Amino acid sequence: MAAPPPDHADVDRTDDWWRSAAIYQVYLRSFADGDGDGTGDLAGVRARLPYLAELGIDAVWFNPWYLSPMADGGYDVADYRAVDPAFGTLAEAEKLISEASELGIRTIVDIVPNHVSDQHTWFRSALAAGPGSPERELFHFRPGRGARGELPPNNWPSQFAGETWTRVPDGEWYLHLFTPEQPDLNWDHPVVRQEHEDVLRFWFERGAAGVRIDSAALCAKAPGLPDADEDDTTLYVDRDELHDIYRAWRAVADEYGGVLIGELWVPDPDRFSRYLRSDELHTAFNFDFLARPWEAAELRASIDTTLAFHAPVGAPATWVLCNHDVTRTVTRYGRDDTGFDFAKKRFGTPTDLATGTRRARAAALLSLALPGSVYLFQGEELGLPEADIPLDRIHDPMHFRSGGADPGRDGCRVPLPWAADAPYYGFGSAVDPWLPQPEGWAPYAADVQAADPGSMLNLYRRALRLRRAGPGFGDGPLRWLPAAPGVLVFGRGGGLICVVNLAGDPAELPGHTSVLLTSGPLDDAGRLPRDTAAWLRA
Repeated sequence: MAAPPPDHADVDRTDDWWRSAAIYQVYLRSFADGDGDGTGDLAGVRARLPYLAELGIDAVWFNPWYLSPMADGGYDVADYRAVDPAFGTLAEAEKLISEASELGIRTIVDIVPNHVSDQHTWFRSALAAGPGSPERELFHFRPGRGARGELPPNNWPSQFAGETWTRVPDGEWYLHLFTPEQPDLNWDHPVVRQEHEDVLRFWFERGAAGVRIDSAALCAKAPGLPDADEDDTTLYVDRDELHDIYRAWRAVADEYGGVLIGELWVPDPDRFSRYLRSDELHTAFNFDFLARPWEAAELRASIDTTLAFHAPVGAPATWVLCNHDVTRTVTRYGRDDTGFDFAKKRFGTPTDLATGTRRARAAALLSLALPGSVYLFQGEELGLPEADIPLDRIHDPMHFRSGGADPGRDGCRVPLPWAADAPYYGFGSAVDPWLPQPEGWAPYAADVQAADPGSMLNLYRRALRLRRAGPGFGDGPLRWLPAAPGVLVFGRGGGLICVVNLAGDPAELPGHTSVLLTSGPLDDAGRLPRDTAAWLRA
């Protein structure tokens, strides 16, 4: 695909689609297998583009599709400019971006700036060059502590449990906040900064509309890499130096009319909002909402806090219930503890799928009615539960680095069921998928749900159709309306009202002229049952 002209005169700088977009997350390995080798690929996505168009989304965010040894599901990138052969080719990626655009679907690519693969050319050169070399300055190599350098250079904890330093044969150690196969880059080095700005241009020039930034709060490290006090993450998380990095990225994005979306696990709302100033990121994932339990007061507090801290910087909020790292919504909402915390993930946690499904349906209408943009992880529209993965089929390094205590994230990454009666539920036809699909998933298959007016799939289709065409949805104001305890009621523009009943008893609906959509049937008295949501027009 030809690059745009140097002045990028064809860019529409007034298009703020991202402020109200419904964005679908594709975990490529598990979406659809086009060549029958058991791994999802670009050909599979291209074949399913009509499904995405019918669903009614505005954009697709792809998890990394780059050349990778897959030590961490593609987040160990060996080459940011090459597509991994398991997924296809660069030419196929360009074709996919173009074909999606013809259907009105924009493409968002994933960039991983904190680290690269240990198979990346830079890191292999750094190992070969030895201590004190310019090649090692691109990473965080340090001599060890102790009489013989046998101890790690500092005490920083890992994001995945286990050690954060690995010693190489010449005696030096290198930093990796994730796995040893993912060495952290040194973002104080100008070559690192320039390379990533060039990578942004590379994908914008191939038609990408936006970039999702993985682990966006981790790139900058404290000078000298000193020891951290217990539970102190300020030496490597959310450092002020990050803002200069993202200002430079914003300048690149603005050349192309591109959008920057941050994965920011930053609990302080004030510090979170600083990344969303007008010369930095456009949006960032709202993990506070995702992690809250299914309780009216908790959800309202998250909504209020989110909107309050986005308002001063003029950025739209984002809403998400689940992603490729998080327990699926149906399963989580069916548990006694309906919040989410990585530290609490354990095997064998019981769940009531009927309750979880009812709540997930209501949560879908809640999130789709809130101001801003919304993200939908593949399979959520099918109501998929978290899958139990046999121990001998687990891939996720979070499981292994926890000593087997953490079940890992593979349970939400199981290949999608497309056809109830097809081999491997239509995901692929030739070999067993890279992760096993549970028995009994036929009712979740897309073809079964497409034929069922009351299915989760058709609920999402109707909701997304209304959200795209009806007044009051997307970015804009929200006002809370009077409600009984345990019930959330808010109004949007155009007379739109959203009601969510999290109380024990059925709730009376506020005055309205029509019922647009409900997540479940009203009772015989026209009231909203427990764990049910409704969209009304006043």
